[in-house]
Amino acid sequence: MKIVFMGTPDFAVASLDALFKAGFEIAAVVTAADKPAGRGQKLSESAVKKYAQEKGLKVLQPVRLKDPEFIAELHDLKADLQVVVAFRMLPEAVWNMPPKGTINLHASLLPQYRGAAPINHAIINGEKESGVTTFFLKHEIDTGDIIFSEKVSIGPQDTAGELHDQLMQTGAGLLVKTVQAIADGNYTEQPQPQAADLKHAPKIFKDFCQIDWNQSAGLIHNLIRGLSPYPTAFTRLNDKTLKIFRAEIEEKEPGIAPGGFLTDGKSFLKFAAKDGFLKLTDLQYEGKKRMTTEEFLRGMRL
Repeated sequence: MKIVFMGTPDFAVASLDALFKAGFEIAAVVTAADKPAGRGQKLSESAVKKYAQEKGLKVLQPVRLKDPEFIAELHDLKADLQVVVAFRMLPEAVWNMPPKGTINLHASLLPQYRGAAPINHAIINGEKESGVTTFFLKHEIDTGDIIFSEKVSIGPQDTAGELHDQLMQTGAGLLVKTVQAIADGNYTEQPQPQAADLKHAPKIFKDFCQIDWNQSAGLIHNLIRGLSPYPTAFTRLNDKTLKIFRAEIEEKEPGIAPGGFLTDGKSFLKFAAKDGFLKLTDLQYEGKKRMTTEEFLRGMRL
């Protein structure tokens, strides 16, 4: 069975690697076009492109997925199946092309957390479990028939970065299982269940990342975990941005309004929420590198 793989970031590399090592024929890899990055605006290649080139795989980098030349090149590959992991939305002319369809790996237990940021939102909402789902693409995003899913647990201190890495590996294994089942014709498609309490996972913008200290300590703690290490929850300190990667909840001391802070200038810095304190342990001050609170306080007078 001939496969075209579509993906861009590190999350997709694990799946491509698993399919490659399982012996499936990868006819081509479709990934994002090279983009200028950094101060020198040097062209940066996607993680998937770098891996594909290391393995000698054909790489396609269309700017527009509806481009007739790209559509024709994709058609000439005569792939049986297309596999999509952490890529952009496909036009019907692309996802409806292969005889065995196009499948997607999504980092949630569908139908919950459809959208661009399922890993972040699961932790922000305080979920105790998440998972990965493989499904066939159709018109509406993340709504296709489910092939397989697998659950993973979320610990009370887990960050989005840690859940990302766990789902990346679990998802790679599930994807190999899915492709093998399709090759063998040994699978059953299940329509996504109709749920009245659907939780969504929209793209996250900067305004969403600013901490509102009038919220409960629990909600703020989940926000910090769910945005760590990227795009990162932040607050303002001395008119500069303070990014917070990790924090611990402590009981609130009287007389400190939400948003106020306490520090001994040496070992601790904690901000007041509505009903408790968030003791910062891992942070980054504007213009500085990421560091521990102790390191930060050595060079900062508050």
